[in-house]
Amino acid sequence: MKILLLGKNGQVGWELSRSLQTLGEVIATGSSDLNVADAAALSARVRTLKPDVIVNAAAYTAVDKAESESDLARAINAEAPAVLAREAAELGALLVHYSTDYVFDGSGNTPRNEQAATGPLSVYGVTKLAGEQAIAASACRHLIFRTSWVYAARGGNFAKTMLRLASERDQLKVVADQFGAPTGADLIADVTAHAIRRTLDEPARQGLYHLVAAGETTWFDYARYVIEWARTQGRAIKVAPDQIHAIATTEFPVPAKRPLNSRLDTHKLRSAFDVHLPAWQWGVERMLAEYTSQA
Repeated sequence: MKILLLGKNGQVGWELSRSLQTLGEVIATGSSDLNVADAAALSARVRTLKPDVIVNAAAYTAVDKAESESDLARAINAEAPAVLAREAAELGALLVHYSTDYVFDGSGNTPRNEQAATGPLSVYGVTKLAGEQAIAASACRHLIFRTSWVYAARGGNFAKTMLRLASERDQLKVVADQFGAPTGADLIADVTAHAIRRTLDEPARQGLYHLVAAGETTWFDYARYVIEWARTQGRAIKVAPDQIHAIATTEFPVPAKRPLNSRLDTHKLRSAFDVHLPAWQWGVERMLAEYTSQA
């Protein structure tokens, strides 16, 4: 089996470069050798390679910057998936794509399932939803995974930022009214490989799924968890426990509006593919242990 992986240098793409190796030959591309915003070049690469599976981990993820770079965000998040879907349909290939909790409006306080009404609040969310819709409309075989609060040991992430700031500052202010589940890129990649295998054997499993770690937290509680873990490991932490302050989203203005409720219901995924999704704390601790051992 031949697999074309797009976005190999991103957090999820890097882990997919590992997890997909058990399925077949992986041809991985990054932004330096394939500009996915160039529709003609993207089509040509797919037609030349004729992959059995296309895994699209390429995305425009600069949420705030997307507000002023909407054309580029749309080209990468909406138009490129449409191109891939068209080529996948022509080839009979399976297309795997990643989307986000930002397709929802963030209202309410219960997890959203795959049938819940969408209503993105930002350019990023609008373009990601458009990418989903283009794939679904193409009639190509596909798997779309919506995920949230993605992190990895490789590259920057919220937990690493909190550790750095906690070692430099006397106090921290962290948003406490956004809810979600920190989800490791390694978990996403491993579930993807499993789902591809099962879907190729049983095409009826194709479709849209929510993929996040189990449980929920806020950015504030996530920060406290990370910093307390670091204390127990003997890391140098300057900020005192009572000097980590909870603030509202409105107190931290940014160009793109964030959904307050990023909880995603994963029942469909767990049932369809017989997978267990570990608690978010397990993955975060594993990532922190790997990161701090190298620091």
